[in-house]
Amino acid sequence: MADRFDIGDIIRMKKPHPCGSREWEVLRVGADFRLKCEGCGHQIMVPRKLVEKNTKEIRKKA
Repeated sequence: MADRFDIGDIIRMKKPHPCGSREWEVLRVGADFRLKCEGCGHQIMVPRKLVEKNTKEIRKKA
């Protein structure tokens, strides 16, 4: 489970960001994740547990 996410991956979350986008780019992986909204560019820090719980799909970086 720890190697499931990599920097640069695009993840699709269950709930949308207020801008309407559900897709986030992974910028940092660890106990906390830094995610960047693909719609508006807003960056957030989220605990690993919430990211693992709310992720619907992972698109690996090409």
